[in-house]
Amino acid sequence: MTDADHYRRLERLYQAAPVTRWFGTTLRVTEGAAEVRVDVRPEFHHAAQAVHGSVYFRLLDDAAFFAANSRVPEVLVLTVSFTVHFLRPVTGGALRAAGRVVHASGRLFLAEAQLFDADGQLLGQGSGLFTRSGIALDASVGYV
Repeated sequence: MTDADHYRRLERLYQAAPVTRWFGTTLRVTEGAAEVRVDVRPEFHHAAQAVHGSVYFRLLDDAAFFAANSRVPEVLVLTVSFTVHFLRPVTGGALRAAGRVVHASGRLFLAEAQLFDADGQLLGQGSGLFTRSGIALDASVGYV
């Protein structure tokens, strides 16, 4: 299997997840990097009519997670910890989270991600520690 095949399989795994279908997010994976996109929906808003922080977390974690998993073709990685910094609110439009691996050592990966609005303004950023799991990347998890 080529690296490109691995990346496309990770994208299909992501798209097959029920939570991904509900959010309406899309994923693009490359070597040590990933990008997640979504259009803001009213269901993402909190009472003050801005996007809830959980949406920021989801996009940032997914981008960093799949950047890390791009380097691991055998098993899923797992998020060990993730820190989010909220920089500005957003109420609508398209969002894009870009993640990249910063460091890899043995079982652990450090990856970071930034969240942007449609105008390229930085809305938030995060960094996470990821580890190799015992969950095989195979058809049972949608890796096809």
